[in-house]
Amino acid sequence: MAEPTTEKRVCFDFEIDFSNGGGLQGQGFRLDIDGDDIADAELAAYIVKDMRLLMVQNVRILKKTIIAEPHKRRGG
Repeated sequence: MAEPTTEKRVCFDFEIDFSNGGGLQGQGFRLDIDGDDIADAELAAYIVKDMRLLMVQNVRILKKTIIAEPHKRRGG
């Protein structure tokens, strides 16, 4: 019998600066992840790609915590 796998999510705050001015912030943002951890650079790239952001100059990941919680988005 296979061991049940625990799905993981990352809960974090972020700040994004745009090269043409302005910025974007998120607090308590949650994303599904594969595995038990995600590097800040990988998470920043995921946010930019998933939100289809352009002209991103800098992304700061803050208060990152990995939590065991069922995934909300299924692959497809």
